[in-house]
Amino acid sequence: MKKVYLAKLALLIVAIVWGSSLVVVKASTDTISPNFLLALRFTIAGVILSIIFYKRLRYINWQYIKSGFIIGICLFIAYCSQTIGVMYAMPGKSAFLSASYCVIVPFLIWAIDRKKPNKYNMIAAFLCIIGIGISTVSFNLGDSLAILSAFLFALHIVFVAKFGKEKDPILITIIQFGFSAVFSWIVSFALETPSLTAISSSTISGILYLALACTALSLLLQNLGQKYASPSSTSLILSLESVFGVLFSVIFFNETIDYRLAAGFTLILLAVVIAETKLEFLRDLRIDKRRKAFR
Repeated sequence: MKKVYLAKLALLIVAIVWGSSLVVVKASTDTISPNFLLALRFTIAGVILSIIFYKRLRYINWQYIKSGFIIGICLFIAYCSQTIGVMYAMPGKSAFLSASYCVIVPFLIWAIDRKKPNKYNMIAAFLCIIGIGISTVSFNLGDSLAILSAFLFALHIVFVAKFGKEKDPILITIIQFGFSAVFSWIVSFALETPSLTAISSSTISGILYLALACTALSLLLQNLGQKYASPSSTSLILSLESVFGVLFSVIFFNETIDYRLAAGFTLILLAVVIAETKLEFLRDLRIDKRRKAFR
């Protein structure tokens, strides 16, 4: 029981850290270009994970490289669109729009593997569309890129399931971080003018936080949490990422949440919870109550 509570605490920390990430990204892109930021983030995270799990690196083969390349491309484009998008939108709103990837995943699986979504996925999609419509009456560039990133994050999850099957998840993660870093460096040098001399001390802190806390540490805590917590609990806790995203944005960027945005965010969050958990946590609560009644 203690391990379960610690696992849930680890997942909650992941949700909090991920929720804070877009606030840090928006602050960092004031002094550093988006792809340069991603290049540093993925490079540092990949190196740190490689050092921690260096014994596993000897198992890398061509299949791992091929799978990591495909997954890495998708991951890079997803983060690139999200990072550029948050430059034109408030972090809280971007967090909720990006979180809709949970709702999109089953439909991409349907398109690729012909596995039809269940009723919970249909309900979630309906609520998510309404939520997005309410919270984005008029689309701007930031909103569009956030929704694009949601689609790409969903595609990334599908690719991980398809190409990472029966492979070491840590190795796949390291390789995709490596390729994402390479793509980020290429785009940064091709389209931007990266310069380390222009980076302030606060930006360095932001980069290290994104690389170490939001990427490397969160991955380890997520793996630990999922080992002991139930899938429904894991999904429910991680879905709080968007809520913390709004909270941090309100605190640090004075983002204003009116009734329309609040209603839209609530519907999106409800859609994410339904899609991720299929309301299994409610059945778990009923079972616990029945057990207590028989004691």
